[in-house]
Amino acid sequence: MTLHPDLLFPTAHELDTLTPEALAGRMNALQGTLGARIGIEFLQAGRERLVARMPVEGNRQPAGRLHGGANLALAEELASVGSWLNLDPARQVAVGVDLSGTHVRGVTDGWVTGEATLAYRGRSMMVWTVEIRDDRGRVTSLARCTCNVIATGA
Repeated sequence: MTLHPDLLFPTAHELDTLTPEALAGRMNALQGTLGARIGIEFLQAGRERLVARMPVEGNRQPAGRLHGGANLALAEELASVGSWLNLDPARQVAVGVDLSGTHVRGVTDGWVTGEATLAYRGRSMMVWTVEIRDDRGRVTSLARCTCNVIATGA
């Protein structure tokens, strides 16, 4: 399995010593990904909780509101990266296999912020819940993402 060339995951020691903000900075370096293309910026990252934001500008549907697919891309980006932080990247990868979301409020400008929380961690599966909020702190979308853990054969 070929991994992204810019992928530089933290060591176990770094996971234990870096602040969530410093760890998030490491996650913002993956160019050429969908997350980078739609403007996702990680703010905090850890094994059980991640926070990232995404601009509404450039991610709107024709009706002028934030596209539901962009919300789900933010949710899956958080869950996937969070899952990877719980693995040995030399031997395993995590991929999203199930994603569901409910959009409860439209957003037309500013930023949305997603907060992902690990709900279940097993050997071969992780489940994340994600709340997405607007600049005023109002919930705009709720999502759940399941990631499978796959051995890379290394």
